[in-house]
Amino acid sequence: MLAKQLDNKSYDKFRIFLEQQCGIVLGENKQYLVISRLSPLMERFDIKSLSELVLQTLNPAKRQLQAAVIDAMATNETLWFRDEYPFELLKNRILAEFKNQKTPLKIWSAASSSGQEPYSIAMVIYEFQKNNPGAFPGGVQIIGTDISNTMLEHCKHAHYDNLALSRGLSAERKRKFFETSDNGMLKLKDVIKNMVSFRQLNLLNSYSIMGRFDVVFCRNVLIYFSPELKSKIISQIHGTLNTDRYLFLGASESLSGISQDFNMLRCNPGIVYQKK
Repeated sequence: MLAKQLDNKSYDKFRIFLEQQCGIVLGENKQYLVISRLSPLMERFDIKSLSELVLQTLNPAKRQLQAAVIDAMATNETLWFRDEYPFELLKNRILAEFKNQKTPLKIWSAASSSGQEPYSIAMVIYEFQKNNPGAFPGGVQIIGTDISNTMLEHCKHAHYDNLALSRGLSAERKRKFFETSDNGMLKLKDVIKNMVSFRQLNLLNSYSIMGRFDVVFCRNVLIYFSPELKSKIISQIHGTLNTDRYLFLGASESLSGISQDFNMLRCNPGIVYQKK
């Protein structure tokens, strides 16, 4: 029988490991989350207890196990057009500023999860171009990153079940941008899928390979990090943005006490940050 319990000593060691590896900060009473996320790995790696799994995870030689554990802990649910206002601002205000830009319009989705955010961005841009022929003569580049290779494979595959598509996606966009797949799921049409490229990135590491951007979506990510790491991440994002360009955060996130390098623009509805 598998022992799906986690003693306090093992939990505390795991909390330190997780923060060091990917910045995720677990509270003192989140054992239930660790148990639910890591229990499926016990059978996969033939480990009889959760405490033993954690102990082996702390071993630097167990790279495959470490990758699977980080994958499991970093996977978060998402939805299409989350909170709506960032995509409305993008469509109604920001894209118009760049529609005549001769260089590529570059947008980064910094925590793409299973793909809903970067593909939502792509749909907005596709619709904008349909309504504004000749927009973005320099082209458009959308890059989605995530720490989880499992999620990135899901993004690239771009197949979704009806439950996933019911979360934030209108019936009109579902009809327009998806088609039936052989496996009973719906697959994203190439016209949107091909607008986005994906790569693995740990937000605690260097962003030098990312280049420069006009818009960055880093939404519902900072809530998992300590104040010090939030400041580091925002500083690095600031370095990737061209002057006067834009940063979107989650609805419950702000730069108060984290960074003074952005101007906060109050829109109606919502907020966007502009690089100073």
